[in-house]
Amino acid sequence: MFKINHEVIAGVPTLHVSKQSLWEKKTPAVFFIHGFTSAKEHNLHYAYLLAKEGFRVFLPEVNWHGERLEHSNTSPDKVYYKFWDMVVQTIHELNDIRNELLVKAIIDEQRIGVAGLSMGGIITLGALKQYEWIKTAVSLMGCPAYKQFGNGLIAELKRQGEQLPFSDEELEDKINDLKPYDLSLEPERLHNRPLLFWHGKEDSVVPYTYAYEFYLNNKDLYKKNPEKFKFLTDPKAGHKVSRNGVLETVQWFRKFL
Repeated sequence: MFKINHEVIAGVPTLHVSKQSLWEKKTPAVFFIHGFTSAKEHNLHYAYLLAKEGFRVFLPEVNWHGERLEHSNTSPDKVYYKFWDMVVQTIHELNDIRNELLVKAIIDEQRIGVAGLSMGGIITLGALKQYEWIKTAVSLMGCPAYKQFGNGLIAELKRQGEQLPFSDEELEDKINDLKPYDLSLEPERLHNRPLLFWHGKEDSVVPYTYAYEFYLNNKDLYKKNPEKFKFLTDPKAGHKVSRNGVLETVQWFRKFL
């Protein structure tokens, strides 16, 4: 049997999923982060499959999403402009959640993994740069090149004639503020930790090339342990993870966590 709890951990609404038989025991943990305009509940199938393998899974709600949007005064059409604010905020909240869970003594400090899809994958890669406590990670349709992707998004919005609520100077400042979280600028911060990428080649939301070029450019970092650095491409997929991608995620954590 499995147990799903709605909890507020370090101020963040979170779903906590585990086998009931392991609920009171210290276990390895996976933090799984949802995508943009999604919500924590939408990834329960990942949590179920991971919990079957004996992992304790935490699905935090990103700010301005799900119940955190419902309880705010923010209009849904304004959330788009908060994208990078949400990414950075969630990276910091992951550390807060981890610290509170360590106090509760229900997770193994040496066996914590992070995964996410789309925006969640982007957050995962930024967190890898920030925190050495992450033992292994999976990026599903994510992007490690924050500054490059951010500039690309701005250029595309301007091309479409979008009136952005920021001056060019403010936009430049916002992009520069992403530097501490941009893994592509310091890939050596991976420290040989296992990292899996999954990406659809036809993805029109988070371009495939950012992640794939990062993988190609940094394979030499793993030349002694190539099995720890893997890129799975679905040549026909767009911005949606296939069932194979879901199952590969579970297998990755089973192997490296």
